[in-house]
Amino acid sequence: MKQKRIDKVADEIKRTDRTKEDQRKKIKRTDRTKEDQRKKNRTAVTKKTSELVILDNGLVSLTISKPRGLVTGIKYAGMDNLLDLKSGENSRGYWDLNGNFPGGQDRYYLLRGSNYSVIHLSNDQVEISFGREYNISSAGNTSLPLSIDLRYILRSGVSGFYSYAIYERPAGCPAFDLVQTRMLFKLRREKFHYMAITDEKQRIMPMPEDLLPQRSKQLIVPESVLLVNPINPDLKGEVDDKYQYSLDNKDSGVHGWISSGPIVGFWIIFPSQEFRNGGPTKQNLTAHTGPACLAMFHGSHYIGDDMVAHFEEGETWRKVFGPVFIYLNATNDVSKAHNLWTDAKRQRLFEESLWPYNFASSPYYLTAKERGSASGQFFVEDRFLSESPIPAKYAYVGLSAATTAGSWQTESKNYQFWVQTDSNGNFMIKNVLPGVYALHGWVPGFIGDYLYEKSVTISAGSEVELGKLIYTPPRDGPTVWEIGLPNRTGNDYYVPDVNPLYVNKLFLHSPEKFRQYGLWDRYTDIHPQSDLVFNVGINDPKKDWFFAHVDRRGENKYLPTTWRIQFNMGSIKKGIYKLRLSIASANRSDLKAHVNDIGLQHLVFQVMNLGNDNAVCRHGIHGVYRLFSTDISSSLLIKGDNTIFLTQARGGDALCGIIYDYIRLEAPAISETITQ
Repeated sequence: MKQKRIDKVADEIKRTDRTKEDQRKKIKRTDRTKEDQRKKNRTAVTKKTSELVILDNGLVSLTISKPRGLVTGIKYAGMDNLLDLKSGENSRGYWDLNGNFPGGQDRYYLLRGSNYSVIHLSNDQVEISFGREYNISSAGNTSLPLSIDLRYILRSGVSGFYSYAIYERPAGCPAFDLVQTRMLFKLRREKFHYMAITDEKQRIMPMPEDLLPQRSKQLIVPESVLLVNPINPDLKGEVDDKYQYSLDNKDSGVHGWISSGPIVGFWIIFPSQEFRNGGPTKQNLTAHTGPACLAMFHGSHYIGDDMVAHFEEGETWRKVFGPVFIYLNATNDVSKAHNLWTDAKRQRLFEESLWPYNFASSPYYLTAKERGSASGQFFVEDRFLSESPIPAKYAYVGLSAATTAGSWQTESKNYQFWVQTDSNGNFMIKNVLPGVYALHGWVPGFIGDYLYEKSVTISAGSEVELGKLIYTPPRDGPTVWEIGLPNRTGNDYYVPDVNPLYVNKLFLHSPEKFRQYGLWDRYTDIHPQSDLVFNVGINDPKKDWFFAHVDRRGENKYLPTTWRIQFNMGSIKKGIYKLRLSIASANRSDLKAHVNDIGLQHLVFQVMNLGNDNAVCRHGIHGVYRLFSTDISSSLLIKGDNTIFLTQARGGDALCGIIYDYIRLEAPAISETITQ
């Protein structure tokens, strides 16, 4: 029975990606002629003025300011400029960064070059560079301690362009904290109204003017507004919040917008996730009211300060962000507008099949022959489930510079390379940059994080065979009871309907009900006087376990809450029981656990000021995964009815809270039964 539940978790994780390999094969067959078409259409040229560079391949015309490297115009399919004409030329298409000097305030930097050069120019391709060298001797106290090189590539016959950036800290740089960096495009507000980020998440979006005070009402979360007088009356009464459109890195390969008159698609495609911080489960913004289209490379969203990259004084560093592909498509038939999204998904698969690209000219961007691979077979060993190891079905396996179990979630300075195993636990991690890595993993249906006991060294052309790898998840004894499924999210619990005053219609009939605004207050609506009580074996987590352990709204303030897990024990085994608390997210929480009495002698666990994920208020179902294990002496338990009290003890905060992934009580492994 337990094996079926584990398989269910694994299958749920895998379901959305099950046909990807078939799709890739189809893409390779149907798009095999694309490279030939590119070679036939040799039209890439550059035109230069004193302040502008214009790249044109007959399909796309790209205008970039010189030497700053800001994209001021994109001409395509009869539209003279896809970018917002009401925005200044400094804020249409650009790279930017947030950071601070230790102890100082967060600073915003619009990244601009001071030197322009043509890196490569041929009939097939042009690559240009906008660089700025950090000069230690002349840098001021607020100067960004990075050398930057912004690159743009236009290829013959390609409907779009590529962009990447090289960040480097030369020797002698002062200490600095890198908080966020991204590339952003603001599109024509009178043209681009339809946003698409997944098959299910597509909609007509508000106008940027709708966010102004005369058309909206600011809500408790700074990024959230209630549309009270939008330009499009169909949107009246809806909530707009950019975080409602966040995606995990592993799920965010393509997103964008479709315009009207003409019908044009503007898409950002990530052919790889290796250069994004935080690994596959890191959540990032995609697109939002603006109309804005983002390529997020590095950020702290849904994790907090632990995600910030801290550089010591004199610490050197270099990283290549990208390339990403800005893909453009169009149709003259209104009835086929949705086909632009379908085509963008196909293009994503095609770009992934080309990775790593062989046309980027920087010596710091390595091609396939300069990279290596690692392969093996992943198993799980749980003696209470099977006498022998079982294949880790659809598990996640990755190489990261992080050296402790689970720390890949907050690794930000280097690259990460992740894959999913097949149904037999086999995996191959391809196109890994040379370096020394730790091998990490986690398995749907099992708690904890795997860390291979040896480091893995990858060199150019190497094929490292790791053989049979066995993960033994934390467990001391047999399961007494469990709540939820261990999948590192709170998606297996009760997510309430949204308050009708704060609805986003996109998520009314969506599996992502948790994206709605204000769900933390629905706990009080459901439990206005007393807190949640869950009876093991009677209550259903899907119906009775609220997805977030938050404060209850009182008359004048928010109050701490104590949840009760009630369970009956026919007998007690002498020894130490183990309580496993698998946490999917935590935000400014003080968590305490008591057994059978809320008194000091019955306190078995507490952790203070836990987390800074902001997942609850930013409409997420997970943040940083954490696993806590605590001992419970058999002397605290009784034959018959028992209660574990879980207290969210931080009061006065509407947005603090904990999202549980999975809770399990284990009996002592070897013990004698206590008769009472």
